[in-house]
Amino acid sequence: MQEDKNLIEKEGEEKEIDIMEMAMKLWEQRKRIIKWCVIGAVIGVMVAFSIPREYETIVKLAPELPDTKASSGGLSALASMAGLNSNMLAGRDAVNPMLYPDVVQSVPFLTGLFNVEVTTKKDKEQFTVEQYMEDETSGTWWGYILGLPFKLFGLLIPSDDEIGEDHALNSFQLTKKECDMVKALSKRITASFDEKTYVITISVMMQDPLVSAMLADTVVTRLQEYITDYRTNKARVDLAYAEKLNEEARVEYYEAQQRYADYLDRNQGLAFRSAEIVRERLQNEAQLAYSLYNQTAQHLQKAQAKVQEATPAYAVISPATVPIKPAKPKKVMILIGFTFLAFVACAAWILFLSPMLDDYKSKMSQVKQENGNNDKNH
Repeated sequence: MQEDKNLIEKEGEEKEIDIMEMAMKLWEQRKRIIKWCVIGAVIGVMVAFSIPREYETIVKLAPELPDTKASSGGLSALASMAGLNSNMLAGRDAVNPMLYPDVVQSVPFLTGLFNVEVTTKKDKEQFTVEQYMEDETSGTWWGYILGLPFKLFGLLIPSDDEIGEDHALNSFQLTKKECDMVKALSKRITASFDEKTYVITISVMMQDPLVSAMLADTVVTRLQEYITDYRTNKARVDLAYAEKLNEEARVEYYEAQQRYADYLDRNQGLAFRSAEIVRERLQNEAQLAYSLYNQTAQHLQKAQAKVQEATPAYAVISPATVPIKPAKPKKVMILIGFTFLAFVACAAWILFLSPMLDDYKSKMSQVKQENGNNDKNH
């Protein structure tokens, strides 16, 4: 046991000695480290100012959750025991708030934003989102350099994806250009759902602050319209059917009423039994038509109320506002990161790479000397 303790103490002392030696080596080469850090800082400044500014608009809204108390029954207790959200499970709504981010990232939703009109803050010029992404969005200089070979390759090899003048946007079959646009928008438009607070956060990142705010407001509006159309679809179908029945019953009632009135005008003063029977029959038909018309009118009112009841309400917690400061690039963090990387690289060179290179050179010189001595002996 005593020997093991002594070994542990020796190993600890050797580690302390190694750390002190490494620190001394770095201190002796402090001028080189400072020089490397300055070079890294300069590169970091160049990179930070080469990245285009990006402005982020964040919108938060709380959707109306369906009332699931009546339909959940024992599912709430089972869901609570399993650690699941009973509101999400018990709801009959197929597009619950947890799926809203998927709706925003869907191809039909993103392609629907291509023709949205936006205005730039600096020049007050109007573009569609597609035109702005193509003509007004810039990249980094190294991105252009890295992408140049692919552009040249694309020029040499003709593409089969040619767009005619009569081309119409079809989310079912996109062209390569449209597919790239969808990917670019999906990276700039994101949505998330907080399962604890039920708050939906929509973020739009653009290189113009006004474009970012306008597009974020449009995304929120389109999302609300999509969810409203989905939830009220069945109710609107029922309403259209109720309106059709009510209109048919109204026409039938007016015709029956008119037939009854015409008969009374033509047979006024007649005391025949047959005439009385026809009059009663026409009167009963008019009353029956009125009763049916009244029932369809009540059903129509219920259908209208059902549409209003199914229409979801949204509480906008944080509306879209034009951002003042850019969200990207983080210039200070980039500067610190490049400076730190330069320090690590210089330290690795001083502590590891330089000694390995010196050892390799010394071994090679020894091998050359031995080969020279062997040649002299021969």
